[in-house]
This record gives sequence, C-alpha cells and structure tokens, in this order.
Amino acid sequence: MTDLLNRIALNLCVDIGNTTAKAGIFENGVMVEEKKQLSDRAIVQLVKQLNPDAAIIASVRKGVKKIIREVEAQTTTVVLKHGIRLPFVNDYGTPETLGVDRIAAVAGAVSLYPARACLIIDVGTCITYDLVDSNGVYHGGGISPGIEMRLKAMHKFTSKLPVVMPGGKTELIGKTTRECMLSGALIGSEAEVQGIIDRYTQYFPQLTIIFCGGGTQFFESKIKDHIFAVPNLVLVGLDQILTMNFND
Repeated sequence: MTDLLNRIALNLCVDIGNTTAKAGIFENGVMVEEKKQLSDRAIVQLVKQLNPDAAIIASVRKGVKKIIREVEAQTTTVVLKHGIRLPFVNDYGTPETLGVDRIAAVAGAVSLYPARACLIIDVGTCITYDLVDSNGVYHGGGISPGIEMRLKAMHKFTSKLPVVMPGGKTELIGKTTRECMLSGALIGSEAEVQGIIDRYTQYFPQLTIIFCGGGTQFFESKIKDHIFAVPNLVLVGLDQILTMNFND
C-alpha cells in the first residue's frame, strides 16, 4: 500500500449523484481540493486540466458511459462497480444491487475509523443507513426518503398540498399547511434518524456514528448522540478504493 501511495501522486475521485456531481482531488491520500456542482462537461475538463495519475468514477445515475469513455481516454480510470476490490468484507445479501455511494461511504468509514463499529448516515436525496462492524464486515442497513423527497411526495400524491422547500425555522406545531408539511418532513426526519441510532446502539453500544452527505449540517446539531460529521466521506472512500485497484 505504501508503494502505491508513493507512486500515485495525484488521484481524482468523482462522485456522480442523483442530482449533482462533485470531485475530490487527492495528493498521496490527502484531499487538497473539492469541486462541487459539476456538469458532465466540467468533469471531463477537470481531468484534462489536472492530468491526474488515476481517476475513479462512482455514479448512481444512469447515462454516464460517455463521461467514463472520455475520462478513460485521458488517464487510468477505475469505475466503481460490483466485483471491485474493497477495504472491507461485503456481507450484503445482494451485493450486485448495493449502491456505489454506500460502498464508498463504508470504505471511507473503515479508513478513518479502523477497528470500530460504525453506523454511516448519508443524508442526500435519500437517507441511507449502513453498518460496518469492528472486524471490517459490512452488514447492510436501510434506505428512507430524504427531506426534499418527502416534501415533493406530499405534493405529488395529494391534490391540495402545495410545493414546499426547506427553509427558515421549523416549529414542531405548524400553524399553516406549509409549516405542518415542514414539521412532518424535517422534524419527522430528525425523529427517524435519532430513533434508528437508538435501535442500532442497543446491539452495538460502542457504535461510532458518522454523518455524511449534503444534509449533514441539518442533523449534526440536533442529534443527541456524539457524532462525527464527515461531509466528504464518500470521496475519502473513493480514494481508498482507487488506491487498492490501481494496478488491476
């Protein structure tokens, strides 16, 4: 591993999500810069500008074959998919269906908190829960709708509830329809997350709680347990996976 890190001076890790894409630039295992809100064209341009030693692409969105081909034409490229070598044991029942964002987040947790049982909570379009034990065995977790998805679903699947976006202070007892929807979506999500943490800690009392993703800030001041907020956990994990698979 040390030899690989010495040889790979510059890694580019690209995370293409459901709604946006971001990238992390790593020098010898340390992220030195993050790029957010990247378009497909911007990703390709970034590769051309950086000329990295290697790149890794993880996408939960379909239709990225063109981006992959263009990046592959510029540098050695690893695409995160089922069957790739991972820094943990994958005990998921259907590993071929496990989202690459979840795989990368677990890899990041194992890298930053080795030999510790971790519950990774990724707050994005969906809220995902992933458990890896102190022996580095990944067991699975859960998926639920994210905050904006909950609000949009209330509008879409009813005839009178309006379109509402998160913003401003949210009260437990809403006095308007908008406030009631925000209470249900935001405070309901907070109660869900806390309840899930409480249930997991019944089985793993020394559990390390890690939040990541774009919605981390909303939860980190509201959860009563001691947590670690690592918004770029997925990018950290991608760098670890790229290093492991660079010669494959």
